[in-house]
Order: sequence, then structure tokens, then C-alpha cells
Amino acid sequence: MASADNELANNAKLTALARALRDLHKQLIHVETQYFGAVGSALEHLQLVANHPHFAWLQKLSGLMAQMDERLDEPEPVTLAEARTFRKAIEALIGPSETGDMAFVAKYNALLHDGTDIVMAHGAVRKLLAGIDG
Repeated sequence: MASADNELANNAKLTALARALRDLHKQLIHVETQYFGAVGSALEHLQLVANHPHFAWLQKLSGLMAQMDERLDEPEPVTLAEARTFRKAIEALIGPSETGDMAFVAKYNALLHDGTDIVMAHGAVRKLLAGIDG
């Protein structure tokens, strides 16, 4: 029974983490859009975020979020090993990591100083990451 409880807890932790990452991603896009300038309609904005080189660095985070959502959609519970793997992948992007994606980290850290909304979203993600047994 304890194993089933742990797996449910892993699902809950990963679900909360996915939600927090979406908020962080949204905040990053918001600030990058301000730097980019006028974007037109919501559809044009989506096209820019998906295809324009200015936003390309965020695709790594977008892809990781998609992987998490796909995994959470599967009927089998998330294992602790899987949760740890997602934690390491996220930390490779937003830190702390000495072996992470340094190009992403540089852009991310620059934006981290550009607004309290990003700082708050980052803090929420870090708190949830800390709850996944490393």
C-alpha cells in the first residue's frame, strides 16, 4: 500500500510542478514579448513564440513541459525515478546545475532579474523541485 501511496504522491508532485512550469513559461514569454515588440493577434503571437529565433531558446522548456504532460496523461503512476529525471532536466535549465544548458541558463538568469513575476514563478518551481527526493 505504501508504494501505491508514494506513486500517487509522485503524480501529485509532478502535476503541481507541471502547473508551476507553465506559469513560469508564461512569465518568460511575457517578458520576451515585451523585448520583441508588437506581435499582432494572439495567433501571430503563438506563431512567433513557436517559430521566431528570438523565442527559440524557450523551446527547450516547452518541450520538457510537453514530455511531462504526456507522461502524466499515461495511466501508470509516475515513479520516483521518473520524477527525479524530470527534476534533473528542469534543474539543467533553470538551475542550480553546473552541467546544465549554459546557453539557456544565461538567457534565463538575465530574465530572472527583469520582474517580480518571473522571480515568484521561479521560486514556486524551485520549492516544488525541492519536494522531489533528489
